[in-house]
Order: sequence, then C-alpha cells, then structure tokens
Amino acid sequence: MGYALLFSGQGAQHRHMLSWVRRDRHVEQVENLLGADWRDRLDDPVWSGNNRHAQVLITGLAMAAFEQLVAEAGPPAVVAGYSVGELAAFCAAGVLDPDTVLALAVQRAACMDAAHAHLDTGLMGVSSARQGGLRGLCEAFDLDLAIRLGPESGVVGGPNGALVEAAACAEVQGMRVTRLNVALASHTRWMQQASVDFRSVLATHSLTNPRLPVISNAMGQIRDAAQALDALASQLSATVRWDECLDHIESRRVDAVLELGPGQALARMWSERFPDIPARSVDEFRSLPALVDWLTARLP
Repeated sequence: MGYALLFSGQGAQHRHMLSWVRRDRHVEQVENLLGADWRDRLDDPVWSGNNRHAQVLITGLAMAAFEQLVAEAGPPAVVAGYSVGELAAFCAAGVLDPDTVLALAVQRAACMDAAHAHLDTGLMGVSSARQGGLRGLCEAFDLDLAIRLGPESGVVGGPNGALVEAAACAEVQGMRVTRLNVALASHTRWMQQASVDFRSVLATHSLTNPRLPVISNAMGQIRDAAQALDALASQLSATVRWDECLDHIESRRVDAVLELGPGQALARMWSERFPDIPARSVDEFRSLPALVDWLTARLP
C-alpha cells in the first residue's frame, strides 16, 4: 500500500521542468555545475543532450523534488529509477549520500563519455514490433537491446550506421522508430568499460543498506549495499528491464504512482500496463500543494 515513485531518465528535459521546485541546496549545486541560466540553455538541444549536463540536471532536480515532496506527503512505499534515474532512486532509498550524489552523477557521465570517446554509437526507440521483432532486429544488425519496455517495444543501441540500416528495415516491417537525443549507446556492450570504471568510483563512496524498497533496472529488489554497488555499476552496460521493474512495483499493491522528473513517459507506460492504478507525472503540476492534494486523495 502507499505510493510508488518512478525517477525519470534523461531525454525529456525542458526549460519549464519541475517549475514548482524551490531553490534548495540541490538546485544550488546544479547551478554551480551548470550555471544559473540552465533553464534558458535547455532550449539548445545540443547543450541539453550533453551527457554530463543531462545527468547532473536530472539527478539534482529529482533530489530537490523528492525531499520537498516527502516533507509534505510522507515517504513512498517503493522507488525505482529509469536509467540515470537510478542515482536519485537509490539516494531516495538511503543507499547514497544526498549531499554527494551530484558528484556521482558527474563521475557517471564522465565514465560513459570516456568509454564512448572513440565510438560512433547511439540509441533508437522501437515500438509496434511483432513477437520476436526486437530480438530479430538486434541479431540482424548486431545491435543490443538497451531498454526493454515490453514484448513489442524497447530501445536498441549500437553503431550509428547500423542504427540507420535497422531503422529502414524496421519501418518496412511496420515498426515505429525514433532516434533518441543521447549521443552514446548506454546499457549496451559498448559501455562495458564505463561499468568497470564506475564500479571503481562507487567503491570510493560509502553506500548503505536501503531504508526503502528500491527496485533496480538490472537486479530486481536491492537488499544491501554490496548488491546496490553491483546494480549501479552493471546497469551502465546491461539491459534496463523496465517491464520487470514495473511488475515488481505492481506486486506491492501500491495505491498510486508518481513519475518524478521531466516529461510523462514513465507515467504513461505505467497507465498502459496497469490502468487501474492511477499515475501522474510531477511535471504536470504547477505547484506542490496541487501535487500533494492529488496524491493524498488516492491514498488510504
């Protein structure tokens, strides 16, 4: 019972995102790293698509929103993060120190950028695939399934040349394809070195056992600090099993779901999968009281 929080990944950031969030220490850290004009700069797709900018912004704003929401509505029953959203989710669960999580976001992005330095790779969303269509597309063009959303939809990653060829083939087969504004193939074998490097980074930080149930993209529910470290490191080069994350959360019989971050993609995915459990994105609200009113009205 209670509510679940789903922490967004990068890709949907925009200048008006989380407009109700008050300026706190997390927002100040974002400003120190990205500049006080970060909202204006989000109008530039090159700047907003930069891996470091996006990961810092998504993590910092998520932590600010989380702390301000919980102060009014109480803690969630379970949390999960989509891609880089795992940093904020693990921090919300008590695994990571909230005062150093932005430093981890910077280092995570640096590990990924270094692994990508001599590669020309990217990501592509695919939907409306027939049964086995995603697997067949990956096998035919030597791509990896980066994110699994369900049997007919997901995100594939690999060399950009192969993605172009795969897109043409997929469209002929009736699939819908969308190139993502992410300039590397996260959650694929091309990020193996990033996983190795980020594991070394995490080993220098003090992780603790989760105080809230937290579901990882790669390993299911996290039980202790050692498992959390493995999950955060391996996630960079392993498939994000988002469909399984949602199933884990639904099994806890939550009363409502909130997507915490920019955009509404995760809330829509939840509603398509579990239409009887209400879901909204915090980005839809223009004030914290309105958000809290909606949430508390759906809790016992």
